[in-house]
Amino acid sequence: MEVHAFIERRLGDAELDPATVAAAHHISVRYLHRLFESENTTVAAWIRQRRLERCRAELISGGKQSVSTIGARWGLPDAAHFSRLFRQAYGMPPAEYRRAHTVR
Repeated sequence: MEVHAFIERRLGDAELDPATVAAAHHISVRYLHRLFESENTTVAAWIRQRRLERCRAELISGGKQSVSTIGARWGLPDAAHFSRLFRQAYGMPPAEYRRAHTVR
């Protein structure tokens, strides 16, 4: 739970990766990966999923921030990469998702 909380607090850090997480908890990267095996995911996949969930929530909240600004805020500063990841996860690009899910 400490590892999850650490990751949640630092989702906006584009440099957040398994090595950073492991070092902050004084464990090896290998042991960190072993901890995530019980969740049937990898550390990097969990970080990516949490970032995308935060982006998705912000996209539909009705804010006026650009899609790229939202992605960057949650640790995905490359707009093209963010768009590809988002499309893989939610079936459409972030701007289209926003239009389809924003209450008018």
